[in-house]
Amino acid sequence: MQTRLYAQGRVIEQDFGYAELPDRLRTHPDAVAWLDLLEPSATDLAAVAAEYGLHPLAVEDALAERERPKLDRYPDHLFVNVYAVSFDHGGEPPEVHKVEISAFVTARVLITVHKAEGTVDELVERWDADAGLAASGGIDFLLYGLFDVVVDSQYAAARKVDEAMDSIEDAMLGEGGAPRPVRMRGFALRRTLAQLRRAVAPMQDVVTEVSRPDGGLVDDDLRPYYRDVEDHAERALESIEHSLTRITELLDADLNEQSNILNDITRKLAAWAAIIAVPTAVTGYFGQNVPFPGFGQTWGFVESTALILIGGGALYFYLKKRGWL
Repeated sequence: MQTRLYAQGRVIEQDFGYAELPDRLRTHPDAVAWLDLLEPSATDLAAVAAEYGLHPLAVEDALAERERPKLDRYPDHLFVNVYAVSFDHGGEPPEVHKVEISAFVTARVLITVHKAEGTVDELVERWDADAGLAASGGIDFLLYGLFDVVVDSQYAAARKVDEAMDSIEDAMLGEGGAPRPVRMRGFALRRTLAQLRRAVAPMQDVVTEVSRPDGGLVDDDLRPYYRDVEDHAERALESIEHSLTRITELLDADLNEQSNILNDITRKLAAWAAIIAVPTAVTGYFGQNVPFPGFGQTWGFVESTALILIGGGALYFYLKKRGWL
């Protein structure tokens, strides 16, 4: 658990116990507070809900795993669920790491529920980085900082995915098509982009809904900053959509290249088959059967059998090496 008490944009107290929070809010009537809970139990969250009048459905969503990104309005508070993300392209396969964050936005307290460790330090740094802006806001400033950190992480992940695609593009567009490991990495990257898109796509609507003028939460001084977060969320989604289109086109281009190679191989095999068919047809028509070394002898049979096995085996390994088998 982490706690902070803000007054006029300054942190006046922090890291105090949860039981002390109501008294400190009463002592400082103009202050707002941040309460962060890491993987709370149902009992812990029920106690918080009873203290601040949180809706049971919002509490249920905060305890659930992998809830979709959304904003729900209740009579006395808002419930927000978002995902901070990071992209690891060094592993096999590349992965998107998500940190699910649920937030209850009340009149004087922002309650965040982290379902995994991460982003808390970045969030605190973001709030501390702009004391002037913090002085003009209250809960809306704390919520803006949360949105800004989340959207920045999403945009950074989208950029890293786009950069990771450059090496795959070079390999796929080379002559002869991409090796199978490169194609499999391309498919893994497309799956990663789909996971990333599910976390990023709703963010613009969530931020827009919070900052709408009739919502009564965001004041005029902070509204431009919320619009800036909306713009970053839109750019992150556009980058992901572009990357999805790009990787799909690369995979399609590689498939076409593989088909062209297969057509060339088929044409060559058909040509050689036609050449071989001429002597085969002539000798078959005339029933030619000329004596050969070892004709009528046991060792001649062994010799022909060995030639068949050696020739067939050599052809098998050659075709296997070329990837035809």
